[in-house]
This record gives sequence, structure tokens and C-alpha cells, in this order.
Amino acid sequence: MKNIAVFIDRDGTVSEEVGYVNHLSRYKLFSFTAEAIKRLNQANLKAILITNQAGVARGYFTEDLIWKVHEKLSLELANSGACLDGIYYCPHHPSAGEPPYRANCECRKPKPGLIYKAAQEHEIDLTRSFMIGDKYTDVELAQRIGIKGIMVMTGYGIGEYEYQRNTWPKMPDKIALDLLEAVDWIIAQVK
Repeated sequence: MKNIAVFIDRDGTVSEEVGYVNHLSRYKLFSFTAEAIKRLNQANLKAILITNQAGVARGYFTEDLIWKVHEKLSLELANSGACLDGIYYCPHHPSAGEPPYRANCECRKPKPGLIYKAAQEHEIDLTRSFMIGDKYTDVELAQRIGIKGIMVMTGYGIGEYEYQRNTWPKMPDKIALDLLEAVDWIIAQVK
């Protein structure tokens, strides 16, 4: 039987939204993140990070910094008994920077390339999976591939909900206060 996954955005969802994380010292996890990921681990749901990192294309930082940030994230989660099953990122931007980072790729959210790659590598049943994020593009990605999309009110979420929801073609499947509330809702859905 294939796995159920919870795909999770990074900045604004698991960590503070600070614009571009252009230095390791600027990366800070939310206080509830480790507990949320741990609950997914305990429920035997795949916890997979899916993030756009166009700062590489824009020349704000290198891919090396992305790896360092993800090492810090993984270590902080491990110290709390939690772990991500996979981390996938897109360093591209369709109109900024120089090739190879200036690219109209299939991995930049809301395009589904990163999720399709993760689904193949982790034997995921996309018909039973979820996406959590703080931007409507995360919800749009979920809708494009037919999974449930949850928007959190951390990061850009509250502002997008307040000022842009009237323009959304379809509402998220769930609006949650934060990642922990979203995870608890998902676990209740899959029981």
C-alpha cells in the first residue's frame, strides 16, 4: 500500500517568514513546528518539505546556504524527536537571474514537479495526500494535482486571507491557525 504524505511549505509555515533567508542566523523555527512534525511521524504519515528558493536565481544566496538551513532545520527537529522524510526545493525563477537558475521550470510552486518527484521517490498515494502552506500558491498546487490544500494563518497566510481571498477561484480545504492545527486536522481526516 502506498504512503500518505503531508507536503509542507517552509518559510512562513514551519519557520518565521523573514523575506529571503540570506544568512543562517535568520532562520528560526516556529515553537510548534517540531511537535507538529512529530505528530505526523507518529501517525505514519510522510512529512515532506516543498519550498521555492528563488533567492538563488536572484543572486541573494547560494544553494550551499539552502543546504545549511535544511541541516539546521533537520537538527532542531531531531533534537525534539521529529524528522522530515524528504526535503525538496526549487532554486529557479522564470524571469530573474542567469541560466541555469533563470528557468521556467516544472518544480517552482504552484507547478507540481517537486511533489511528483517526491511521490515517486517515497511511493506516495497522491489521492490521499495533503499540502500545507501560508500562500495561496500552495493551495493552488494542491488543487492542480487533486490533493487537499490547507492554508495556515502564519507567515503570509493571514494577509493573503484578509486581502486576497475574494480573488481566489476556490477556497482551501481548511484554514488553520498554524501548522500544528493543520496537522491535527489531517490526522483526524485519515483515521
